[in-house]
Amino acid sequence: MFVMDREAFALLVKESVAELPKEFKKLMHNIAVIVEDEPGPDERERFGPGGGRILGLYHGVPFRHRGPYYGNLAPDVIVIYKRSIESVCDTAEEVRRQVRATVIHEIGHYFGFSDRELREIEHGNEPDLTRELPASRRGPRRRMPRIPDKET
Repeated sequence: MFVMDREAFALLVKESVAELPKEFKKLMHNIAVIVEDEPGPDERERFGPGGGRILGLYHGVPFRHRGPYYGNLAPDVIVIYKRSIESVCDTAEEVRRQVRATVIHEIGHYFGFSDRELREIEHGNEPDLTRELPASRRGPRRRMPRIPDKET
């Protein structure tokens, strides 16, 4: 387990969002990315004892499910869990890589991908990000940023 200063960790999260391709960032509206130490009891109960370690969560209405009347709502929220990520990492570099991977994963949920679809993407399969969107709502055809493999 590698413990990182909270400010340094929050900076990694901010940098991970800033490094996203501009084609993705311009489609992201009304979303907040925050850092919390660990999931609360509600999140743990939601995923159950077999749910594994929760590194991040997306709360909101996925982009591809928003209709013409979507608006005037509180922001969607991505929560990145500091202690959960630290608990699976042994070095600062591993924390950086895991933060980036978790941010990308949760932003994938913002765009409407399921955990199953995101696991496929994370393992090298890159589906068309514009699928199932009406032509007027489609962004650029772009692959998800490649998530680096964890060094062993």
